[in-house]
Amino acid sequence: MLHRNALCVGINQYQHFPAANLNGCVNDALNMMSLLKEVLGFEDSDITLLTDQAATKLNIMHELRRMVDGALSGRYNHLVFSFSGHGTQVPDLNLDEFDRADEAFCPYDLAPLGSQWDRDHLIVDDELHDLLVRLPSSILLEVFLDTCHSGAGLRAADLLMDRRPRYLPPPSVEAFRDIEFRRAQPAHQKLLEKGLSHHILWTGCKESQTAADAFLQGDWHGAFTWHFCREARASGNHLSRAKVLAKVRSDLSAGHFTQTPQLDCEAVTRHAVIKAIEVPPNVMPLPTEMPS
Repeated sequence: MLHRNALCVGINQYQHFPAANLNGCVNDALNMMSLLKEVLGFEDSDITLLTDQAATKLNIMHELRRMVDGALSGRYNHLVFSFSGHGTQVPDLNLDEFDRADEAFCPYDLAPLGSQWDRDHLIVDDELHDLLVRLPSSILLEVFLDTCHSGAGLRAADLLMDRRPRYLPPPSVEAFRDIEFRRAQPAHQKLLEKGLSHHILWTGCKESQTAADAFLQGDWHGAFTWHFCREARASGNHLSRAKVLAKVRSDLSAGHFTQTPQLDCEAVTRHAVIKAIEVPPNVMPLPTEMPS
């Protein structure tokens, strides 16, 4: 029996950086919440929604710790975490990535401290990894990250098509120089290494690309999240995650988006045919059984 819990985060507004505000991230969180309820059978009480002012680092990490502790105590065996907002990079301080930078996620209260980001108001990929690695393989964890950690993929055409990258550069020239010649290890790689390889991670783009905040069908959305939710609803119960991914990539390419979403999970989960387990017939891609 699946005991579910989810955290959906969407951040359009940034307390100290109004010029960096986005438009589609709150819609992403709402779309993910609707998908979980309408397609996967989540109840309102199973889902925590944090948007804008509520999506501080303190609140996000508190909810993630609550979910992990609940899973470890036997309350949940299916966790979902979605994050839509800006990403950034910071120097690696613990030297676990020699000559590398760390990737990070920007909460509402993102703030500088001197020439660098204040890590009390920034979620570094190490923090997420160290928390989520506590989950055993008996817990199904699926993470959706519609953000990016590089501005290198932005193209001039994007600026003509109501699109913005979900990336914030370091807060100063000094901070930029600290990471300029370092290659950040992709956040998805960090989250899936050393004990997390049995869980499932979707990212809205490659590490060298930008994830688009885009105007679609009369409103703003994350390009990846919008297309993913549409394909997940339309897929019925016969498509694998790999096939859903292929459809989303095709949709984005047809829309002239330059991002390529990524899916990281074990092959048996990636390619398993979707079956409904205690959920309505039209299900989002899930394995036929809990990972062993």
